[in-house]
Amino acid sequence: MKSVLVLLGVLLPLISSGQSGLTDKGLFFPKPSANSYVQLTPLKPLNLEAFTLCMRLSVDPTVVSKWNRETILFAYCTKDHDELNVWQEYDKISLYLRSSSEGALYVVPLLSIFRTNLCVTWESSTGLTALWVDGRRSTLQVYRKNHKVQSGGAVILGQDPDSYLGDFVEKQSFVGEISDVNLWDYVLTGDQIMNFNEKVWTGPEPNVLNWNTMQYEVNGNVLVVPEKYN
Repeated sequence: MKSVLVLLGVLLPLISSGQSGLTDKGLFFPKPSANSYVQLTPLKPLNLEAFTLCMRLSVDPTVVSKWNRETILFAYCTKDHDELNVWQEYDKISLYLRSSSEGALYVVPLLSIFRTNLCVTWESSTGLTALWVDGRRSTLQVYRKNHKVQSGGAVILGQDPDSYLGDFVEKQSFVGEISDVNLWDYVLTGDQIMNFNEKVWTGPEPNVLNWNTMQYEVNGNVLVVPEKYN
C-alpha cells in the first residue's frame, strides 16, 4: 500500500503538468502574481509571415483597466526576442512584433468584466494589420512590412517573460479569464473572423494554436474553468 501511495505521489504531478485540450473551458487568473502562467504547446513552429490570432477575454477592471497599468494578453518569446506580444496598455490594445517600442496601437474601449472577442491580423507582404473587437474591424495600419516571426520560442498566457520563461513582473500580469486562444498562419476573411463570435465555430481549423486540442501546462494560481461556466 505504501508503495502505491508513493507511486501516485510521483504520477499526479506529471499528470497535472501536461494536459491536452480545453474545449468549452477557460483559464482564470484570480489575482496579480509574478509566478502564475500557462504555457501552450503549438501544433507547429511559429514561423510566421502572416497570422490571425483570436481569443476571448474578460478582466477584473479594478486591476487591469487602471489608466497607468500595462497588462499582457498574449506573449510569444524566443531566447533572444519578444517575437509576438499583445497588450492592453493605458487606453490602447497593442501588437508588438520583435519590439517593445514600435507597435501597432489601437485606441479602443478597454476590456471589461464582460467577455470580449478579440482578434489581431497581420500580413508581412503588405504590413497590413487590423484589430477586431466583437466582430468589428478597426482601421487598417501598416506595420512591420516584410518582417517574419521566428520559431523556437514559448507561448505564454498570464505573464510577460523578460527572459526566456522568467523574470515576470506582477504589475504586468493578466487578471481575469482567457479562453478560445486560436492562431492561424494566414489572415482569415472578415466573415470568418465574425464567425468567431459564435459559440459553434464553423470556420477553418486553427493550424498553429488550437484551443480544443493543444497541450498546455498550468503554473501557479490558475484555475481551469469547467464547461458549465462557459
